[in-house]
Amino acid sequence: MESVSSKSRNSTFRIYPETQALLTTSPYRNCSYLSPGFLRSHILDSGYVIMNSTLTSDVIGRRVEVNGEHATVRFSGIVPPVAGLWLGVEWDNPERGKHDGSHEGTVYFKCRHPTGGSFIRPNKVNFGVDFLTAIKNRYVLEDEPKEEETEQIVIIGNKPVETIGFDSVIKQQSQLSKLQDVSLRNCAVNGAGDKGGIAKACPNIRSIDLSKNLLSSWEEVTDIANQLKHLEVLNLSENKLTFPSSSPSPAGTFSTLKVLVLNRTGITWAEVLCCASGWPVLEKLYLESNNIVISERPTDVLQTVKLLDLSSNQLIDENQLFLIAYLPRLEQLILSDIGISSIHFPDAGIGCKTSMFPSLQYLVLNDNQIAQWSFMNELDKLQSLHALSCTRNPLTEGSKDAQTTRQFIIARIGQLRTLNKCAIEPEERRGAELDYRKAFGNEWKKAGGHQDPEKNRPNKEFLEAHPRYQALCLKYGAPEDGELKTQQPFLLKNQLLTLKIKYPNQLDQKVTEKQLPESMTVQKVKGLLSRLLKVPVSELLLSYESPKMPGKEIELENDLQSLQFYSVENGDCLLVRW
Repeated sequence: MESVSSKSRNSTFRIYPETQALLTTSPYRNCSYLSPGFLRSHILDSGYVIMNSTLTSDVIGRRVEVNGEHATVRFSGIVPPVAGLWLGVEWDNPERGKHDGSHEGTVYFKCRHPTGGSFIRPNKVNFGVDFLTAIKNRYVLEDEPKEEETEQIVIIGNKPVETIGFDSVIKQQSQLSKLQDVSLRNCAVNGAGDKGGIAKACPNIRSIDLSKNLLSSWEEVTDIANQLKHLEVLNLSENKLTFPSSSPSPAGTFSTLKVLVLNRTGITWAEVLCCASGWPVLEKLYLESNNIVISERPTDVLQTVKLLDLSSNQLIDENQLFLIAYLPRLEQLILSDIGISSIHFPDAGIGCKTSMFPSLQYLVLNDNQIAQWSFMNELDKLQSLHALSCTRNPLTEGSKDAQTTRQFIIARIGQLRTLNKCAIEPEERRGAELDYRKAFGNEWKKAGGHQDPEKNRPNKEFLEAHPRYQALCLKYGAPEDGELKTQQPFLLKNQLLTLKIKYPNQLDQKVTEKQLPESMTVQKVKGLLSRLLKVPVSELLLSYESPKMPGKEIELENDLQSLQFYSVENGDCLLVRW
């Protein structure tokens, strides 16, 4: 280990660089003299500071770690009748505690949970390390063979100082200066450390993961960020931070920041808006699990944000969402597990587009309480929506036929290109829309629908329940009476399709007619034809034509899908090539 030793008349005193950094940021920073023996007994090899039993200053509000659990110091003092100093802590995990901050009828501090508090001896508590020490512990290589250390005597002021191993120090500094992406998750970081030390040692950092550390305030975060002029990505999740409510960060501190993760930090919406004035180019903001209530509309802040994650904030409702509906660049909105069950865009009628969320392309609604198809109808009003994820909702989980549910969602949201991370191919959309048109055809007729355009006047109730139905009739034609006959799904004869089979490349083959179950997969159809034609399955290519769309040929390209999936109907013609 490198050191600097100062020679006096009677003794030599060495201060190691790691220890010197600790002394400027730990609770010992105001001590005028610390013996080497004291340091050895109170500072671990990793650099973590363990408090002794007599230190009482400046600990309230500090974040600490005890045996892997994180807590906040709420009290420091005597707790009679037991002698000695105690720290009262409020645990992040309330199941870790024993009480609410009271002891034998006396309230020493308050907790949000009745079992969130404990009293602990100071020597059991880890107050962590500064940023630079954590960086060195994590990234400086210590397992390389040590070269023979050389000694030099240099003059600092008017005193001779013996230097040992400074070549190694220079090598460490070179390592740190090259760092760009840094992960210090769960490294007990408690602050910036020496002023200017981070900027000098690692000026090129662009991405930092500081999640689950011992940072206690936004001020400590800005002290770190202010020294990193190229910082673009910052993850502060699971740090219980106090945020400013009136004065934002110093100008320029986060001038290059594009991604900010504040999951489980305890931030409020008002604090987000207050701090956001210091994030001029922010593009992605993650605010998961903060019990946020959107209390006001962002004005002049968050205007550059493209992705906003509000997952697991159970107090958010549809009216609050309207307050963020006019963020001009918002392309991705993540609303998983917020408990939402309904939404309605009041500015858009049936078949119209809303002016809200003008740039929204990707919406995530997993793990919510969506149970009505009207929710999907409303999503069709979003003018830019191309991708939707809505798994684990009553609407999607309650049905036994997941494929039908998927088809109905596709049919109801016309511009959707991706559903639950699966691309919607043109043929799937066509099949979904035809099946939807057929499934609700009888209801359409009873409501006033008619094949004659002049008589086609379905009532308001039907149009509200199926706002795209009229558009689908224009696209594919109104459903014919033959299509709408009630079938008995459990009888095989009612599921058979009568199809013509042609062989365009084999002129000597006669056109035949076969009855095939609509549930039969393309692979099984190929197997049947392979046996009839004595042609290997691998060489067969299938497609079909429909009298309803003359001149158009649809390929049956997915062997695992059924004829029903491709909307093959009675009277269609199967085309076989090899």
